[in-house]
Amino acid sequence: MAVQATVAVLPFLGAEVAAPYDQAKCVILPIPFEATTTYRRGCENGPEAILEASQQVEYYDEELDRELWEAGIYTHAAIADTRQGSVTSAAMLKVTQETVYSLAADAKFVIALGGEHSITTGVVAAYCQLYPGESFTVVQIDAHGDLRHEYEGSIHNHACVMRRIVDMGLPTLQIGIRSICREEADLIKEKGLNVFRARELATQPDWMERAWAAIQTRKVFITIDLDGIDPTLMPGVGTPEPGGLNWYSLLTFLRKIFSTHEVIGCDVMELAPITDSVVSEFTAAKLVYKLIGYQSLARDW
Repeated sequence: MAVQATVAVLPFLGAEVAAPYDQAKCVILPIPFEATTTYRRGCENGPEAILEASQQVEYYDEELDRELWEAGIYTHAAIADTRQGSVTSAAMLKVTQETVYSLAADAKFVIALGGEHSITTGVVAAYCQLYPGESFTVVQIDAHGDLRHEYEGSIHNHACVMRRIVDMGLPTLQIGIRSICREEADLIKEKGLNVFRARELATQPDWMERAWAAIQTRKVFITIDLDGIDPTLMPGVGTPEPGGLNWYSLLTFLRKIFSTHEVIGCDVMELAPITDSVVSEFTAAKLVYKLIGYQSLARDW
């Protein structure tokens, strides 16, 4: 599948620092897909809100002492856009896998912006295609287990995304979990899945060391459902849960993974903007910029 060469109308950070595709090391891929939302709708507007909010992010990162845009950031045209009409889950997964595979095969570091979390199945499938026979760990930041076999009649519901990834045979590490059903609890015990619940994060100071040690593969993919963050910091999500990670714990955890493993790609999912508040989208945009920064530092861009 050919990569579209047209920069999106609103590039991440702004047109003045947008890189042409052939010079970019990082590609932002908006996927404004929403089909299986079960509580508060609006995540199809998440990618655009993040891109808008990114216009206000400072180029200079005070933690890393550098302007991260210099690595080269290209914003891809949106795919699987349900704002433009109906898109089936099957069609979304197909175009997502094809697009991410094409970008990653072109040596681009891809950060996908959702959209609902079911999108991640297609993103991860692309890396399985890119690295046949080679395992990598999917690190999930999330309030929910997302381990149901099916929900509301669909195996591609957003509540099933990590079950699909477990079915791919990939190791997983789940961080910040604080809402699961009985089926998910039983699966966690049966398969011995690595799950760090939010209450553990709040009461066990060594949780990060134990979580980092649980990653047994060199390569890592990071999927971030924004409801994994404490809703007092990130209220604009579809299914908020009390508790969760705070900003600096999240950044500390992520930076160490980038410095000790090969992060092959990331996604940031489930932003559902709130009217008359920009806190959630700005925080999400800043988080995306941090992911770019940690990768640029790890790869010496």
